[in-house]
Amino acid sequence: MASTLLLIVVFIIDLIAFGLAVAAERRRSTATLAPNNSGSDYCLYSSDIATGLGVGSFLFLLAAQLLIMVATRCLCCGRGLRPGSSRAWAIVLFIICWVTFFIAEVCLLAGSVRNAYHTKYRTYISSTHPPSCQTLRKGVFGAGAAFIFFTGLISQFYYVSYSKCGNIPPYRGDAGVRMSSL
Repeated sequence: MASTLLLIVVFIIDLIAFGLAVAAERRRSTATLAPNNSGSDYCLYSSDIATGLGVGSFLFLLAAQLLIMVATRCLCCGRGLRPGSSRAWAIVLFIICWVTFFIAEVCLLAGSVRNAYHTKYRTYISSTHPPSCQTLRKGVFGAGAAFIFFTGLISQFYYVSYSKCGNIPPYRGDAGVRMSSL
């Protein structure tokens, strides 16, 4: 039977990770051109809080995934599973869970790194080429949030399906009819 406490804890951790990713998307850095004392333009960036929110979301999602994988012993290191549809679903959901987890982590990590990158001073001789104020594209943290949702949902189904499989009963020797010595 699946542990309800574990399912609730993982759901809360996934919900926190989702909220942090949505907040990171809304608080991405923006840039404007501003003149400095010498008359050249430079890029003035807004708050860099989205980087911290993205890293926090990354860590919370990692914690939720580790919790599920430790509880199920990562499917391959634990007990043998009884053949049946629950085992087949557990294997399929295990693979999908890791794929969505990887995509979510890549989106969050890449978004955090790219958001933290600022091109402050790019001086050009000509005034026709202003500095390029590069910022993170819209939707990177949003994609991470969507994959956090999918990862959380699939990992919950994976855990329930895994716990339905049950153990393979241990081998207890031959239980057949024995022949007496002739």
